[in-house]
Amino acid sequence: MSKSMIGVLTFLLCSLTLLSRQSTGVLDPASVQQLLTQFKVPGVSVAVIKDFKIERADAYGIADVETGSPVTTETMFQAASISKTVAAMASMKAVQSGLFKLDQDINTILKSWKLPGGEFTSERPVTPRGLMSHTSGTGDGFGFPGYSPNTPLPTVVQILDGVAPSNRQRVRLERAPLTGFEYSGGAVMIEQLALTEAVGKPFDQLTREWVLNPIGMTNSTFEQPLPDRFQKQAARAHDRSGVRMGDPWHVYPEHAAAGLWTTPTDLAKFLVEVQKSLLGQSNRVLSQSMVLEMVTPVGVGPYAVGFQVEKQGEGWYFMHGGSNWGFQCTMIAHRVKGYGVVIMTNGDNAGPLMQELRRRIQQEYKWDVFDKPIPRGYGPN
Repeated sequence: MSKSMIGVLTFLLCSLTLLSRQSTGVLDPASVQQLLTQFKVPGVSVAVIKDFKIERADAYGIADVETGSPVTTETMFQAASISKTVAAMASMKAVQSGLFKLDQDINTILKSWKLPGGEFTSERPVTPRGLMSHTSGTGDGFGFPGYSPNTPLPTVVQILDGVAPSNRQRVRLERAPLTGFEYSGGAVMIEQLALTEAVGKPFDQLTREWVLNPIGMTNSTFEQPLPDRFQKQAARAHDRSGVRMGDPWHVYPEHAAAGLWTTPTDLAKFLVEVQKSLLGQSNRVLSQSMVLEMVTPVGVGPYAVGFQVEKQGEGWYFMHGGSNWGFQCTMIAHRVKGYGVVIMTNGDNAGPLMQELRRRIQQEYKWDVFDKPIPRGYGPN
């Protein structure tokens, strides 16, 4: 029997197992499995936050359709652009420690490389705040496709200059800072270089010491390529038809922009830490004032320092999504009410699946995304 046939049979057995489990409301295994089948996504993992703690963590489907291995709550996925939020917390830790300022000229922090500015920076410099809120003026609207395992990887400077073995064009300014919003992974890589040179440690080490370990994110790493000790936990990449990609996954030397491997449970811990820090109830990594910068828009565009911030219904939320080669994910949390959700998948067609799961969870837990404004004339005179 072929390996692919074994994978298909194992997938069917796991599906039957899911269907036989007891119903669990909106995350009823049979219902979730129907969504996985409908959208051709092999697996999904979900963590729900309620009252500033993880209410539940659930896993469904297959981590690798070739082997049939199931997704568990400890299965690691690529966080893709969600990496930027964890990286932003590390940069804010450096600001809190006095290594540089949030509104400091980035070229006074960088050592091995400088960002050409010219007329674009004649009135206002590029700063860490601008780089992490996508308002710096850098013009790279592209994403990072990653690299096949065992192929040469570029350094951060090679990525920024767009030279081999980098597979993307260089990162440069196209407008003055704070004159417009353009999502820029390249800007985040400039900030990564500044952070590592200011601290004097590799990015994966300082994020582990400053963010991951203090929050208890034990199934998370920025190490690229993924170390052997984590590979058995890692989901494999699948295309829009749910078919396993040729490579198990891609490698991302763009650590801060796209390089985090993690679980929904670990990201939920991260969101809860932000929520509690905003209320002054926790400071494992940052003070209340520092975390406030991460959820307060800078004045241009929808981003703060790391997070996208948006009003939905009567609630204000901080959030981020991610899409790497064969992986898609999303996370969102309320700014003051203590609820949120993280959804991670190993399929390229997971957008509508994640949207539907989030909608169901929001309804089940009565989020204020559905609340309407209080009519005029009500309340005390």
